[in-house]
Amino acid sequence: MAKDVVAANEGFMKIFTPRETVSELDKYIIGQHQAKRSVAIALRNRWRRQQVPRDLRDEIAPKNIIMIGPTGVGKTEIARRLARLANSPFLKVEATKFTEVGYVGRDVESMIRDLTELAVNMAKKQEQERVKIKARELAEEKMLDILLPKRRDESRDGDEGDKEKVLEVVKTDRQEPDSTREKLRRLLRSGKLDGRYVELEVTNKTTPMVEIFSGAGLEEMEFNIKEVFGNLFPARKKRRRVKVPEAMEILTQEESQKLIDMDNVVSEAVRMTEQNGIIFLDEIDKIAGSESKYGPDVSREGVQRDLLPIVEGSTVTTKYGMVRTDHILFIAAGAFNVSKPSDLLPELQGRFPIRVELDSLTDADFIRILKEPKNALITQYKALLTTESITLVFEESAVEEIARIAGEVNNRMENIGARRLHTVMEKLLDEISFDAPDRDEKNVVIDKDYVTEKLKNILEDENLSRYIL
Repeated sequence: MAKDVVAANEGFMKIFTPRETVSELDKYIIGQHQAKRSVAIALRNRWRRQQVPRDLRDEIAPKNIIMIGPTGVGKTEIARRLARLANSPFLKVEATKFTEVGYVGRDVESMIRDLTELAVNMAKKQEQERVKIKARELAEEKMLDILLPKRRDESRDGDEGDKEKVLEVVKTDRQEPDSTREKLRRLLRSGKLDGRYVELEVTNKTTPMVEIFSGAGLEEMEFNIKEVFGNLFPARKKRRRVKVPEAMEILTQEESQKLIDMDNVVSEAVRMTEQNGIIFLDEIDKIAGSESKYGPDVSREGVQRDLLPIVEGSTVTTKYGMVRTDHILFIAAGAFNVSKPSDLLPELQGRFPIRVELDSLTDADFIRILKEPKNALITQYKALLTTESITLVFEESAVEEIARIAGEVNNRMENIGARRLHTVMEKLLDEISFDAPDRDEKNVVIDKDYVTEKLKNILEDENLSRYIL
C-alpha cells in the first residue's frame, strides 16, 4: 500500500494543509475566505483519499463545489491558483459552449478530452526535465561533430595492420587530454563560441490544413484525420544557419524527444487526469432551467443531463485511451442572478455538495487588490514602466480615489468586480504609457488631483463612461 500512496502522490508538488493552501491563495486573491476554505478542504481531501485502503479509496467521491457570486470577485482565480498549487491539469470551460447531443456544437465529453491533452503536455514537460541533462550531453556531442567533423580514414579497407593502426589512433585520441575536440568542448561550455554560426539540418514536418465541421461528439475525427495526413506526407528536412546557442537548444529538443518514452508519458497523463484533474465549469447558471421553452433555451436541460454522467463518474474515449471521470474535481461557478442553484437538475445538485457564496467587492477590497497581492495592478504597472526608466509613485490618496471611482462605475453600470480596476488604470495611465520613451521627467507621482483630472470628464458623462470604462 505504501508504494501505491507514493505513486499516487507523485503528481503533487507539495502536500499543503488547508491552512497553508488558504495562506498561499491569500497572496494573490483578496477576501473570499469561505471560498478559499472550501477549495482548501477539497484539495486536502484528495490527499486524504490516497491514504485510505485501496478498496475504500475508489468509493470516495470528490466533494465538488458550486461558487455563487458576481463576475470579477475571484471565482476563476481561486480555481486556477488551486490547480497550480496542486500541480494538477486544469481546464476552464463555459457551460454555454456545450449543446445537447443531437445539436450542432460541442458535447460535454470534449472537456475531458481537452483536460487529457493538457495533462499529456504537462507529463511531457516533466519527462523533458527529467532527461534534460542527458539530452544536453548528447546535443553537445552532436554540436562537436558539427564543429569538428570526423575525418574519414580511407585506410579502413586495408589489411589487419591498418586496422590495428586505426584502433591505436582512436585509443590515443581518447587518452589525449588536450585534443582538439576537448578544446572545442571547453570553448563551447565557456560560451566563447556563442557568436559562431553553424548549419543544422532541421526536420520541417508540415501537415496540410484540415478543418472539420462536425456535430457533437465528433471532435476526435479531426485529430485522427490530421494524424493520417501527417503520416502520408513525409517529413521534409531543410538546412538552417543559426548561432551556436540556438543550435544547442534545437539539438537538445531533438534529443529529448528521442529520449522520452511516450507510452509512459501517456500513462502518467491519464493517471494525472483521473486522480488530479480539476475542471472549472463557469456560467453554470446559464444552463439552469428557465420559464422559456423555445429558442436557445431548448437544450439547456439537455446539457445538464449530458453533464450528469460526467460529474457522477463515467468513462470517456480519448485519443489516448479510456479516461474515467470518477475522481476529477469539478468546481462550478455562476452569478445566479436570474436562476438559482435549485433550478439545476436535482441529480446534478446532489453532485455539488459544497456551495459557497462569494462577496461583492467593496472600495476597501479594491484598495487592497491594487496594492497587496504579489501580482497587484500597481506593481505590474510600475514594473512595465521601469523598462522605460520611469519611476512611478502612487500616493495613498490616489489609490483610494482609483478604488472609489471603480466602485462608483460598477454601481452605475454593469458590476464587473475587480476587472473594472483594469479599465480605470488603463485610462489613467494612458498618456504616461504613450509618452514614456520620450519623457525627460523620469519620476512620476500619481496623486489624487491627477486621478481626478484624468477621469473627471468620463465620470461626469455617463454615456461616455459606458464606452470607455
